[in-house]
Amino acid sequence: MKDSPDGTGRGHVPLDGGAMARVTACFRQYLMGWGEQESSEGELDLYRSGLAQPQFNGVVRLRSLDRVEQAVATARARLTGVPWWWWAGPDSPAGTAEALERYGAVPLGTVPLMVRPLDGTDETQPSVDGLRVERVEDPVLLTELVRTYSASMGVAPDLEAGVVRIEARRADNADIVRLAAVLDGRVVGTTVVIMAHQVAGIFLVHVAATHRRRGVGGALTAAALRVGRERGTELAALGASAAGEPLYRRLGFTPVSEYHLLTVPD
Repeated sequence: MKDSPDGTGRGHVPLDGGAMARVTACFRQYLMGWGEQESSEGELDLYRSGLAQPQFNGVVRLRSLDRVEQAVATARARLTGVPWWWWAGPDSPAGTAEALERYGAVPLGTVPLMVRPLDGTDETQPSVDGLRVERVEDPVLLTELVRTYSASMGVAPDLEAGVVRIEARRADNADIVRLAAVLDGRVVGTTVVIMAHQVAGIFLVHVAATHRRRGVGGALTAAALRVGRERGTELAALGASAAGEPLYRRLGFTPVSEYHLLTVPD
């Protein structure tokens, strides 16, 4: 999940249908895990945290284009009162984004979906003096993790407690490893790895503004890949921002598809 819904999506490398299905299933699981108030699958897969932040509410899959107008109306009704995004990706029918636009959706941009195999090759990243990457396993560090990525995403401080609560209560926490980059006693970067469907899905790679371009993002991503290997997953996958895409390419990721992000005004 990224704070800036942009990217090029160019140069896609083919991924076989079974692997793509596992990647998108991993992404759906992570996003729908935010649905503290509602999370439901069917013709329309959506999640609602209730938090006033679009990253935490949305539609992640439309299964058919037969009743798009009805689907848009249903999404509006079930997500009323919160900002939300519609993710139209490779697990939705071709042409979903265009169909949604005909019924009032407004495109925000595209997020390249990038994948690499976890084949036993470890990543060597330049060390960052004094930096250590820790697994987040206690409430105090979880709060600092949320505070760091929330600031990077533009999440209002008054939503912090709600985000921490949902993170702590996710039903799939056994599948999740949260990582914090700590420097001089402060959390300066974050990422979250979910191991599901033989895929290590990497989300919330954020670095504090004061510590960017110092190798923190690379250290976090390399640590996330090691976690995926430890859990025996076959692939790593992420949605890349424009700023992050060059780093992920250096770490062996290639674009295989893209998500179209849209907003649907009331």
